[in-house]
Amino acid sequence: MNDPTRILLAEDAEIIASIIQDLLSAQGYEVTVCADGLVAWEHLQKDGPGYDVILLDRSMPHMDGMELLGRIKSDPAIAHIPVIMETAQADRESIREGLAQGAYYYLTKPFEAEVLLAVVSAALQQSRDLREMVESVRRAERPLALMQTGCFRFHNLDEGRLLANYLARACPEPERAIHGLQELLVNAVEHGNLAISYAEKGALLLEGGWQEEVQRRLRLDQYCERYVEIHFQRQPGSLAFTIQDQGDGFDWQGYLDFSPDRAFDLHGRGIAMARKLSFDHLEYRGNGNTVIATISQACAIPGSNHCP
Repeated sequence: MNDPTRILLAEDAEIIASIIQDLLSAQGYEVTVCADGLVAWEHLQKDGPGYDVILLDRSMPHMDGMELLGRIKSDPAIAHIPVIMETAQADRESIREGLAQGAYYYLTKPFEAEVLLAVVSAALQQSRDLREMVESVRRAERPLALMQTGCFRFHNLDEGRLLANYLARACPEPERAIHGLQELLVNAVEHGNLAISYAEKGALLLEGGWQEEVQRRLRLDQYCERYVEIHFQRQPGSLAFTIQDQGDGFDWQGYLDFSPDRAFDLHGRGIAMARKLSFDHLEYRGNGNTVIATISQACAIPGSNHCP
């Protein structure tokens, strides 16, 4: 029997907390409600890793949402938990501050029930994906630490995720690299080869039809033979992954950082997260269908006591 999905809700407005708790409980989620930030922090110190998602009100007594968010993202044991920030402040500077601290999801009060559930669902999927990736890498052997060069091709999302898992084992910190690799490889398929636009993906996620649309396009004659190619190169002091899809490219400049303009969207954080959390350098080339992700390392073979 699977453990229930656990959500920590830090909200001082009793009516709002009750509404959110009822909506989430009706979906089968186990919700713990805290009326202020300090109590929420005490819960997280006792059983932080047991939570799958945190919903956090920005304005609370004793410890406000921004201070609590900073503490969460500074604690390695719970920093991976997705945080959804609730706020009545929709100004760009407030949003930018929250994004910089690590709140990748935002809800503006008052919010609609279906939007709340969609955002929670997206955050939960991120949490599950990351947990599965990290566990898979931890279980794996690491003979790929000896690999110097490699070239790979793949067509669909399952192959991309499998390849991200495989290549992460060549990195000094596989748990750090795997999330960024997966984001870039998934983007190369869905936005590159399959030409799913940013707006289309947002609508599909909200409707729950994203997976079906990806599978449909993979069967179309215009897309079915397209592939993504990734080159791996171990260089003195670094690892480089060059990823190229066969799409028409995109305007990548706006996606390298967390943008307040996309704070309320269900997606659009992958490239910025990869750049901030997984790689030391991320560079797009040409029209955007080629990206080079670099990871610095002190030694040619991770874990070795001898550097070249």
